[in-house]
Amino acid sequence: MTGVAPRPQVDIRRASDRGKTRISWLDSKHSFSFGRHYDPANTHHGLLLVNNDDIVRPGTGFETHPHTDMEIVTWVLRGSLVHQDSTGNAGVIYPGLAQRMSAGRGILHSEKNDAWRLAGGEPHDEEVHFIQMWVVPDEHGLDPGYEQLEIDDELLRGGLVTVASGMDRHDGASAIRIRNRYAALHVARLAPGQSVELPDAPYLHLFTARGAVALEGSGPLGEGDAARFTGAGGQRVTAEEPAEVLVWEMHASLAA
Repeated sequence: MTGVAPRPQVDIRRASDRGKTRISWLDSKHSFSFGRHYDPANTHHGLLLVNNDDIVRPGTGFETHPHTDMEIVTWVLRGSLVHQDSTGNAGVIYPGLAQRMSAGRGILHSEKNDAWRLAGGEPHDEEVHFIQMWVVPDEHGLDPGYEQLEIDDELLRGGLVTVASGMDRHDGASAIRIRNRYAALHVARLAPGQSVELPDAPYLHLFTARGAVALEGSGPLGEGDAARFTGAGGQRVTAEEPAEVLVWEMHASLAA
């Protein structure tokens, strides 16, 4: 990792430009190089390597597979997702509940569309829509770990809410912990006309998960659009319709 000051820049990335994986049970869009969608000029921004926008059909999902040395944060927008892993952790993730899995020296896990409603146990046919984000940890070979935390009440109060952080200054009860002291994820749910100010950091990644917003100085961002900032924080983001935005604040970058 490097902390060299970057040249100020705002790089707008449109939803239509993302790599796409479509198979019978999965519709996935990749903000960065992922799988067969490899571009040596688009491997990461700051410390963020993966920002996958996934829709999974009911009763299907990702079978058991391995990860190592990665902090994986999952944020559900619609539906519910079942997590199981080789350390014995299991849970159902739904909108407003943040999840972090630390792969560490190695973990196996599966993620599937919850085919049963959380209340009543009745089968449903709802797709699950979620964003999965990967950042590198500070150290390799750590013990695997898992954490989930209800964030919904904080989001209802408005503003930019810290959802996941490894920074010492984000030590409130509202954030799950990630093992990178230079990174934090913030989320805002905005009604039309509401706005938030972006953090001031060397690297930012703004992703419009739902709805549409206007970014000060850059114009409109629709659903799936993103902005990558280097040395250029502090702008305001204003909702043009009901919207949800995900903002990674990063104070270091992967070495080139």
